[in-house]
Amino acid sequence: MEKLVIIPTYNEKDNISTILLAIFSLDQGFHVLVIDDNSPDGTADIVRKLQVKYPGLLYLEERKGKLGLGTAYIHGFKWGLEKGYQYIFEMDADFSHNPGDLQRLYEVCKYEEADVVVGSRYVYGGGFVDWPRNRIALSKGASLYARMILWMPVKDTTAGFVCYHRRVLDAINMDQIRFVGYAFQIEMKFVAWKLGFRIKEVPIIFRDRTNGTSKMNKGIVKEGILGVLKLRLYSIFTHYRKRVKKTVSYTMQHDQLTNQKIVAETK
Repeated sequence: MEKLVIIPTYNEKDNISTILLAIFSLDQGFHVLVIDDNSPDGTADIVRKLQVKYPGLLYLEERKGKLGLGTAYIHGFKWGLEKGYQYIFEMDADFSHNPGDLQRLYEVCKYEEADVVVGSRYVYGGGFVDWPRNRIALSKGASLYARMILWMPVKDTTAGFVCYHRRVLDAINMDQIRFVGYAFQIEMKFVAWKLGFRIKEVPIIFRDRTNGTSKMNKGIVKEGILGVLKLRLYSIFTHYRKRVKKTVSYTMQHDQLTNQKIVAETK
């Protein structure tokens, strides 16, 4: 088990089966974890039926309510680390991210000494298809704003198509990740950068969804604007790296004391 794609869902019945088919049709060894927030449209039921078709490849985690994008991904990160995956991806269910680009992100992460690979709309070769101009302006403005406040060398700070090497997620104290919506994507990249991990951006073409409804709302935008300022402040006082407890067994302590006693007696 090496590659895990995490797809958070809420009311994605029109997209979930086709996006899963597209990923598994790549035949590149990707496993998928769908994290559904109790979708009333039956998204989870569709996934359960498809698990029969894709045994050992498709997994489902159901949560009791709409708890937010960030908490869904953190749930998935912890699940993927526990299962031993080496490369863990974030991806939307609505085809705004092309499944065919998964392998490109993976290869850059594995072979080009990158710890985090971002599918970027704002590097050369990246862009948009069928996205409203106001949404493009909002996205570009948010990324520029985040870069100015955080001094982070990532052009597409709000990108949601990302590949993490497990060493990155293993190092981050997930309990310190504060944001659940728009600002979550910014925070994860910022924390990885603050901890010294190497981030690379590869160009992707971002497409507007054709089925279902967008999850963007005023609350998410507000979190993004205020969240960047809060993140800058929090980062001064927050220890994002997971602390490793150093423990010494009783046997080791006993052996050390015994050796010290023997040395003392021979003097």
